[in-house]
Amino acid sequence: MTDPNRPHDPDSPPDAHRPPDPQQPIGPDHPDHLGEPSPPPHPYYQELEFLNHQEAQVRFAVRYGEDRRPPGRPGVLVRRALLGTGAVPVHQYRLTSSPQGDPDAYGLLEREVAAAVALERRYGGSKFGAVLPRVVGFDLTAAEPFVLYRPPGGRPLSDWAGRLGAEDQERITGQLAMAVRLLADVDLVHRAITPDTVRWDGVRVRLCEPYAALRAGETREPFGAAPWSSPEQRAGHGAADPRDDLWSVAEIAYYLLSGRPDRGEGPPADLADYRRLAALEHSGLFARNAERRPHPAELLRLLHVPDPLATGAGAADPLDRRRAEYDAQIARKRALSGGTRPGAGPAGDAPEVQDPRPARTSVFRRVFGGDEAARPAAPAPEPVPAPPARSRMCPHCLLPVEYDERLLVTIDTKGNRIPLDLSNERRPGHRADALRKAYHLCPHTRDGDEGHELPVPYLTNGEPLSIALVGSSSVGKTHLLAAMLGEVELGGLEPYGLKCRPLNPEAHRTYLRERVQSLQQGRQLGRTGQQTFARFADGLLVSAGGATPRPVVFFDLAGEDLAQDSEVGRFLMGVDAFIFVLDPLRALRMPSLDPVREQSGLRRRDLGDEAFATVLNRIPRQRGGLVAAPAALAVNKSDLVRFEPVVDRWLGRALPGPHDPAVPRAESRDAYAFLAQHASPAWLKPFDDCADCTLHFVAATGGQARGDRFPHGARPRRVLAPLLSLFALCGLLPGAEPTGPTEGIVR
Repeated sequence: MTDPNRPHDPDSPPDAHRPPDPQQPIGPDHPDHLGEPSPPPHPYYQELEFLNHQEAQVRFAVRYGEDRRPPGRPGVLVRRALLGTGAVPVHQYRLTSSPQGDPDAYGLLEREVAAAVALERRYGGSKFGAVLPRVVGFDLTAAEPFVLYRPPGGRPLSDWAGRLGAEDQERITGQLAMAVRLLADVDLVHRAITPDTVRWDGVRVRLCEPYAALRAGETREPFGAAPWSSPEQRAGHGAADPRDDLWSVAEIAYYLLSGRPDRGEGPPADLADYRRLAALEHSGLFARNAERRPHPAELLRLLHVPDPLATGAGAADPLDRRRAEYDAQIARKRALSGGTRPGAGPAGDAPEVQDPRPARTSVFRRVFGGDEAARPAAPAPEPVPAPPARSRMCPHCLLPVEYDERLLVTIDTKGNRIPLDLSNERRPGHRADALRKAYHLCPHTRDGDEGHELPVPYLTNGEPLSIALVGSSSVGKTHLLAAMLGEVELGGLEPYGLKCRPLNPEAHRTYLRERVQSLQQGRQLGRTGQQTFARFADGLLVSAGGATPRPVVFFDLAGEDLAQDSEVGRFLMGVDAFIFVLDPLRALRMPSLDPVREQSGLRRRDLGDEAFATVLNRIPRQRGGLVAAPAALAVNKSDLVRFEPVVDRWLGRALPGPHDPAVPRAESRDAYAFLAQHASPAWLKPFDDCADCTLHFVAATGGQARGDRFPHGARPRRVLAPLLSLFALCGLLPGAEPTGPTEGIVR
């Protein structure tokens, strides 16, 4: 009997390497006990550098065996290797150079390494961790990325068919249930538990490498075959659940007892004939739906197997104290702002109904004066004709612009402004198309100022929203904005009920070509040059349902311009929302980042980001001394710390489809705790100073550049999270409660 998902065993015979004694959780071949680096390599040896599960860099002489192709893992080769003078055996699974252009292949290996490292960090020092695969090290930046494992002992369960007594069968079932319990506690679903992938040495089982693992709650991907994979897993329906693995355990238990596999469509027809399976039958373990199966801890109780986690095994989470600080800070800001922001309390709190945001003067009142109550009501959210042209505040010079057809221009490829005369155009379609691509000169240019213009749709649609990215030079603002708009172009906002069109088609195409496409092709983007006048980088028209579209413009200025109180930054006084971009290399006191800091020439700064402080000191403050503009703090380059449990918990997950206010709240709480633990308080200044500020783990590129390229391509992670948070705070996201009035952004 064979399984296409069975990992290939490069050893012969299969039981040549026995696992260590269960009372000795760390053996001599554990990564913490690999010994001293080898002497100069023997002619048959090479050198191998990698990171262990704690991300410490180690180097050993290595001697390789022959390459083989493991079934079910396209693009991956496996070979046996001997490390160091002690000839410590490991198995190396590496991604060959041929599929390097396949982001899915690299992503699968990266996901496997993340799962293996999470298990080793959590259970590597526990004797019951012997039932899990044991990672030795990895290198995801190598020309051929790889991961190293300790060789498994024993033989596949399929080799033991018909040779196991009742006691061994019960021990195998209990240990498999325990393994699923351990996986579930770190939010992992193994998905590849079969008689061909589980090994037994007469004492304990051992699962294979987590090459198919998913995080609990992620969308199921079709995987596996009957009967070992559950019907939901095979079909790829719903969200991954640890009880998917329990289905596999039940099917293996039946197989070991009956001597044959079941059909895998529900309880076996002859299940009642096997009295030893009565506990599994009555527990609902063979139910087709995961929700009807018991949880792993409950199954252990039914099988009378001690729960290794029942006594709270493992150290307390050091971030819990910092999460409590976050809750206290939220309470402080609520008190200062004199209200309660909806959904801003600790996780689990019921949403509040009061608006905590400081009272702000609206754009309408600031420009025109008078009572905002006299402002016309917003149109109903249904398809309506395009609104008439109206006054808008110029985001560059912060003065009102009255629509005037005499100021319409087009811009040619050389940047020349060519007057546009539509007085004789009587065809509505042609007129609308011309206006869609036209610009409107700003009439407030003073002597010595740079002339500027606004896309006509900026003046003829809903209330504009301006967003500025803030951070020093080289923190990744340009890459983050390009990755963000690239995700928007790929339809990333559609699951949230949002439709996007370019604010100006030609300018948007230029931005996509010069920035987004270059990044997607793996090129490092050039640094943003300093300017004498702040212009937005790109703009979108964003609409929900049939509501009037709202212009959204993005400012990306050089860090040098933001860190100085110059005239270039005067536009900041009128920006509606901010994304503060934090660089872990500058902020985090983590030794694992030191080699990257040395390579990049960056130094850690305990005084925070100069651009953060300059911008926050320049923005007007309202009641309580807090900045009224909504903000998001994006921990960019989070891939550098992706194996930290709290980072991995978020960076390894896709964004949820429907908006759920509990998600940004929980992520903010975790990100705050992580920064408070590993960085100086100065790096949290945006959160401390802004009335509304969420925090997010993001990665614009997913890796470090070599030269001017990203060797494994750019792989953005969660880059839309800060933007979605701002949209929710500003009333642009359907189903989200804005923090201010529903009519636009208030000041």
